[in-house]
Amino acid sequence: MHNLPVIDLIIIALYILLLIIMGSYFAFRGENSSKFVSAEGTLPSWVVGLSIFGTYLSSNTYIGVTGKAFGGNWNAFVFSLSLPIAAWVASRIFVPFYRKSGYISAYAHIELRFGTWGRIYMDACYLLTQIARIGSIMFGVALVLNSLTGFEMSVIILFMGILVTLYTLLGGIEAVIWTDVIQSIILTLGAILIVVFLFVDIEDGITGMIREGMHYDKFSLGSFNFNFTESTFWVVLFYGIFINLNNFGIDQSFIQRYHTAKSDASASQSVWLAAKLYIPISLLFFIIGTGLWMHYKEKPEELHTLKEYYIHDKGNPVSMEAIANDISEVKDEQIGDRVLPYYMKQRLPAGVTGILIAALFAAAMSSVDTSLNSSATIIWSDIYKRFIDTEPTEKRSMQILQISTILWGILGTVAALALIGVKSLLDAWWQLSGIFAGGMLGLFLLGFFARSVTNRIAKMSVIIGLLVITWMTLPALIPEKLAFLRSPFHTHMIVVVGTLSIFLSGIMIAAFRKCKR
Repeated sequence: MHNLPVIDLIIIALYILLLIIMGSYFAFRGENSSKFVSAEGTLPSWVVGLSIFGTYLSSNTYIGVTGKAFGGNWNAFVFSLSLPIAAWVASRIFVPFYRKSGYISAYAHIELRFGTWGRIYMDACYLLTQIARIGSIMFGVALVLNSLTGFEMSVIILFMGILVTLYTLLGGIEAVIWTDVIQSIILTLGAILIVVFLFVDIEDGITGMIREGMHYDKFSLGSFNFNFTESTFWVVLFYGIFINLNNFGIDQSFIQRYHTAKSDASASQSVWLAAKLYIPISLLFFIIGTGLWMHYKEKPEELHTLKEYYIHDKGNPVSMEAIANDISEVKDEQIGDRVLPYYMKQRLPAGVTGILIAALFAAAMSSVDTSLNSSATIIWSDIYKRFIDTEPTEKRSMQILQISTILWGILGTVAALALIGVKSLLDAWWQLSGIFAGGMLGLFLLGFFARSVTNRIAKMSVIIGLLVITWMTLPALIPEKLAFLRSPFHTHMIVVVGTLSIFLSGIMIAAFRKCKR
């Protein structure tokens, strides 16, 4: 077991204590269901904006993005470049629409437009997405702490699940947002610290990294060819636009924050603040990834040790037999998610490691707490109040919100345990989110823009979309002799093709029926 210095343990303990104190503080302020889900619309734009930013910047960014840049290039940064497009649409259309509706649920208007089935469908997709999100984020943190402390990943995941569920349970959305503000600051400082130490460590500094990176095409944003079978510039751009429209337009985690702001203008400002912050901070993590690549290029003996560590890591997806014990067969992209944790353990001084672990905790928890609170809100507003008790007492409402928070904390923790051994954290999350988001965004666009689409046509379109998404997601369903029928598209295109399948099929069916009349 790798023992952390006492100073690091003290820093981590103080950070965890701070989270619990903040959750308790908001709990003792007289929590009710309205404050639990919307903070009664009293929060300033900068607070809401930092909370949205913190939700975006999770351990998937800390670990997954640096791993991608280390093992490949900056192709995934195109996702960040798509944010301003989604932010513009959100500030002009989504924010005023949802605040005017008066519904805390992002999916109430779907029921008004298409009926109960539409709301249930959206709820199911959202709740499943959050389980996947919570799982991938907690798994990312466990990767780091396993490397630094030697504790079993399962033990780390269980501890995290209990901690984040506890303070979310205590304080509701107000505790979530204010802790997100603190966590956003901590995680940003953590990223800056890593960059500083890394470039001091690299012999030629940033100029050497740029020179070598240009030579090896490490800064490439991907091919500009219109090839949708690989992760090109256009594939990631379209993926980013559709996923971010999904986030700002139909994700309960974001819609709920619009209601916590003081006004429409304040809510719109918070969206833009989050987008403007995320782009440069995500860029920092790509710089870190490339910097780590440069560091280990200068020190091949350390890279060899890292690969040995990877082979013997019980959580890795490549067995000793698969690589025939040959270190040279371990590629950079295979060890990508392990690079930052390993560097922190080997190269950073005592105290700094503790701060960075706290930053990683912050990145994870600012996303997980949001998912827990928003999932609980959906269960309370869309399931309990809709089908069980339309006018629950305040006491009953709080009970349902608290029970739902605990339940989704448990399910997310189980999902994290199931991800142990996954090859790439970022790829796993992007694929899972694309599967669920495709069906949701397509139905939303139909309801919002295609007024001629009826309830029946919407059902037909969703079925078509789900068949397309299944075809793209599960190629193994098609036998080998019919392999030519399998989807040729890259997995990032699932959300794009799935969304367009629902939206365009609905419009075409409506137009066809109109022509027949």
